[in-house]
Amino acid sequence: MSVGLIGAALALSLAAPARAGETPTAAAGWQLTPTGTDARFRGLAAVDRSTAWAAGSRGTVLRTTDGGRSWRNVSPAGAGDLEFRDVEAFDARRAVVLAIGEGEASRVLRTEDGGATWTESFRNTDPRAFYDCMTFFDRRHGLAMSDPVDGKYRILATRDGGRSWQVLPSAGMPDALPGEAGFAASGQCLVSSGPRDVWLATGGGAAARVLHSADRGLTWTATTTPIPAGDPARGVFGLAFRDRAHGIAVGGDYRKDQPSPRAGAVTDDAGRTWRPAATPPPAYRSGVAWLPHGKAAALAVGPTGTDLTTDGGRTWRTVDTGSYDTVDCTADGSCWASGEKGRVARLVTKDKD
Repeated sequence: MSVGLIGAALALSLAAPARAGETPTAAAGWQLTPTGTDARFRGLAAVDRSTAWAAGSRGTVLRTTDGGRSWRNVSPAGAGDLEFRDVEAFDARRAVVLAIGEGEASRVLRTEDGGATWTESFRNTDPRAFYDCMTFFDRRHGLAMSDPVDGKYRILATRDGGRSWQVLPSAGMPDALPGEAGFAASGQCLVSSGPRDVWLATGGGAAARVLHSADRGLTWTATTTPIPAGDPARGVFGLAFRDRAHGIAVGGDYRKDQPSPRAGAVTDDAGRTWRPAATPPPAYRSGVAWLPHGKAAALAVGPTGTDLTTDGGRTWRTVDTGSYDTVDCTADGSCWASGEKGRVARLVTKDKD
């Protein structure tokens, strides 16, 4: 079966229940892989069906090169006090991880030898800054974002694959709303598509917004989304764009005892306008990814389950109740998810009972 058909089969088998009287033969679902740790992995970078990186609590970084059958602990030495919330990987040897926190807790580390050694390439020295997420346009150009400093989001840029970083000027950044911030929940509060477009997700303020830049972070425009905010626990937590025009936003209220109405939204104009999902995910979702080789199927994940859309984010239905924080899919037709208690899984086709 071709890679394109594999992606289509995964989407269709998840989307379509068996007809009455029919004996189903196969379905797609998450298959947990043995990580050997109970760290929480909010950072995930899927390279292909064989290679993936996961980054999480207690300075933990794992790497697999055999499709998840085994994981190697490649955590940086002395990083046990760091909270890794994002990882961007270029291949099986080169990756960049982001640690979050106030002041010097926010750091970027880079490896070029599969995690055997790491080099710290950025350490935040401003006690007002708190870095949340990171994204790369290509193997050289990338950005990281901090919660507002002096009333504006701070953007960090690299032009050499994460070896060095510079703070960008703030003149082109709109003012942040009172109480507004990003959520370091899934590594998806800053995402890119193509060589120059990047989007930043917010919450906590009076409105949940998405900021868009078409020039690699120099100038930005802000748009309000229909996802509820107005509380430090509410807003947009994850973004995914399948091209520069079509995107999905997910979020809600991360507190377990609070409902999350209107937890999904879509755009088809690069984020200039956002429409609420007609049937949104039923609960808070922190991560979202487009299924490969299609234009309408995507997965959203959160602590209470995984939801599938087959119409570009307009309607969603729950297909799994396992807990995951983030999800990532690759060009060769694989999808991965990760979360609490060392959970990392691959989306596979499997026989039904």
